[in-house]
Amino acid sequence: MIAAQNSVVLMDYTVKDDEGNMIDTSAGQEPLAFILGMGNIIPGLEKAFVGKQKGDAFVVRVKPEDGYGERDDSLIEIVPRAQFSGIKDLRVGMQLQAQTDEDMMVVTVVKLTDKEVTVDANHPLAGKILNFDVKVVEVRGATSEELNHGHVHGLGGHNH
Repeated sequence: MIAAQNSVVLMDYTVKDDEGNMIDTSAGQEPLAFILGMGNIIPGLEKAFVGKQKGDAFVVRVKPEDGYGERDDSLIEIVPRAQFSGIKDLRVGMQLQAQTDEDMMVVTVVKLTDKEVTVDANHPLAGKILNFDVKVVEVRGATSEELNHGHVHGLGGHNH
């Protein structure tokens, strides 16, 4: 089967930044499963699967605008440390959920002083070029239940 809109694709992958540092891999794990065209993975990677089939292996270079976006300095904020008084062992690199006027967001602690905490709401991979080494493990049609739920069920997908 050829991958097209609403196909389930299972892939093995390794992703590295432009300096060759490994960011993530599926090695030693189940393949990652997604429904093509549902936005389950970043756009620059997703569109590379159209027309592929089981056994295809390829490399995809994803620029920030097709990945996690450019970094936005307006998403960095300095907050009084007193607002974090309930958090034990607050440290740089810690990720926390923060409530905004609109919804919840994940922020990363990037700097600590005695009085202030600097948090960054950019995705950790924002602004980075991502280099994927990918192999298509399987391509199949999505079930109606998977399409209704918007994600893959079973091997490599969601179990419920």
